[in-house]
Amino acid sequence: MRLLLVEDEAELAEAVQLGLVRAGYAVDHADSVAAAYERLTVNAYDLLLLDLMLPDGDGFSLCRAIRSGELPSVGGTDLRVLMLTARGALDDRVRGLDDGADDYVVKPFALDELLARVRALLRRETRGGGAVLAVGELSLDTARHEAWRADRRLPLSPKEFGVLEYLMTRPGHVVSAEELLEHVWDENVDPFTQTVRVTVGTLRRKVGEPAVIETVVGRGYRLSER
Repeated sequence: MRLLLVEDEAELAEAVQLGLVRAGYAVDHADSVAAAYERLTVNAYDLLLLDLMLPDGDGFSLCRAIRSGELPSVGGTDLRVLMLTARGALDDRVRGLDDGADDYVVKPFALDELLARVRALLRRETRGGGAVLAVGELSLDTARHEAWRADRRLPLSPKEFGVLEYLMTRPGHVVSAEELLEHVWDENVDPFTQTVRVTVGTLRRKVGEPAVIETVVGRGYRLSER
């Protein structure tokens, strides 16, 4: 999954981004409202981690712009928003949620809690809403970062895990290479690279036979529900 972290405290941003990347997420960073606007109008994100106090504005107004459609976000008005802020007063928390945030974390916070909240928000639209996704013989534990086919554990790289997770949240649907590139890789990836094709190929071999990841010629990939 691809996240946008909007945070102007350089040390905190670096630590949070590193923790999220180690957990298997693709993470872009913006340190201002203007930089966040630019990225949100160009890239599709699954979750926005948003600081409230920024050098050129505040997260409240950015969140309202997303929810109202004033900001033409590629992720749409339903983009999930997790506010990160030192402003922990009740009025601030209520305002943040009323302005459209899905969750609100007060600084300082433990990285483990932040990761748990991220997982909870990202699985809201998945089947069953639990930490474990299941499609046919495949199961994927987003908390433990483990994938299995029946009783066989799959030794997946972070990107292979990300591709499988994205496909498992959309079983039976055709997912284009461009969509996978947008949601599993960060903004530093070469858009003309063959990395999606290569990653899907190695993932397919690790998942094994009978094949459950189908190539739909000219359109993308589909995870069979059998």
